[in-house]
Amino acid sequence: MSGVEVITFGCRLNTYESEVMRSQAEAAGLNNAILVNTCAVTGEAVRQARQAIRRARRDNPHARIIVTGCAAQTEKQTFAEMAEVDAVLGNEEKLKAASYRALPDFGVSAEEKLRVNDIMSVRHTAPQMVKHIDGHVRAFIQVQNGCDHRCTFCIIPYGRGNSRSVPMGAVVDQARNLVDSGYREIVLTGVDATSYGADLPGEPTLGLLAKALLKQVPDIRRLRLSSIDSIEADRHLMDLIADEPRFMPHLHLSLQHGDDMILKRMKRRHLRADALRFIEEVRRLRPEISFGADMIAGFPTETEEMFENAARLAEEADIAHLHVFPYSPRPGTPAARMPQLDRSLIKDRAARLRATGQMLHQRHLDKMVGTRQWLLVENNGLAHTENFTLVTVPGLRPRDIVEATISGHNGKHLHMQLTAAAAA
Repeated sequence: MSGVEVITFGCRLNTYESEVMRSQAEAAGLNNAILVNTCAVTGEAVRQARQAIRRARRDNPHARIIVTGCAAQTEKQTFAEMAEVDAVLGNEEKLKAASYRALPDFGVSAEEKLRVNDIMSVRHTAPQMVKHIDGHVRAFIQVQNGCDHRCTFCIIPYGRGNSRSVPMGAVVDQARNLVDSGYREIVLTGVDATSYGADLPGEPTLGLLAKALLKQVPDIRRLRLSSIDSIEADRHLMDLIADEPRFMPHLHLSLQHGDDMILKRMKRRHLRADALRFIEEVRRLRPEISFGADMIAGFPTETEEMFENAARLAEEADIAHLHVFPYSPRPGTPAARMPQLDRSLIKDRAARLRATGQMLHQRHLDKMVGTRQWLLVENNGLAHTENFTLVTVPGLRPRDIVEATISGHNGKHLHMQLTAAAAA
């Protein structure tokens, strides 16, 4: 191979940072290299990264393999000890051209491979400019990094550091740059995006940032948030939900569970009633909105009744896009020291919760049939509605925005018929 290939795991923030990594590595003159941007959310994510590294070495025996990302930050020795790996970079180092210029030669020891600093010492997130997001029709912009909260199950603060925000002016510049490159939908991403601005002068909020973007970059056709913590939603964000048609009617919530005792043991900052109250208020402001949510099955000490409370919350909230994670103990987190459930029970509960999610998704698809929707055409013959539902759109051009009537679904994707005045 030649050039720089990037293999990305995990969140949209990683996807954005992979483009930064690629540009910085190329600026450093790196060639014949594979960058693996890892995720640490679950043990399975780490296993998949290790598997991909071994496969990359088999397929590219002479390439340089550089591992970075959250798992490299939290389990640096694990990757440094892999014979297939030539260097390990931390989450801060991966975004700097100097890190790639300073890489050691092949055949170094595990200690010499490591370029991972203390992420907790990082106090600022430098603005990063990219012109495109490889393979994506929607453009992601990093607005925040790190997290000041310490949920008992979560390793991510130890991979990302404390919360720090990108200045508003830099976010506006990046959005303008991406819109000028032809992107029509922008997705704001962060580790804890709704904490945006607390470390900036004047303490602007995520909602205020979104308002500024839509005002100062009027060519943004569609604006989304990647994920939010509902307890941190500010009044400006609620204004956008109610009154701004370019702010897309879909929110992905970090719910994690639906039982108050488990939420407390997770050290979450909301209870069941808080989540339902927020969802009810948002639906009052924007009836067509849909919700996604992350939920964990099999958290330590979870009883059958507690699990059923979680499933009932998903139903009561009518979550259209439920992302279920079987609990995975992450070394060093408080939850890993709590009494653990049997792995077979965790898998069973995760499967049952996914079945609830599939039922809710079917219900959502049924309700969409017969409605008119504006679709952003993506790659591979698919598009997203404004409320983030996938639609089959064979033969349409990526990045086009078209109007269609939803004619049915196949249990996974909606089907559509274009309206007479389809394109916009």
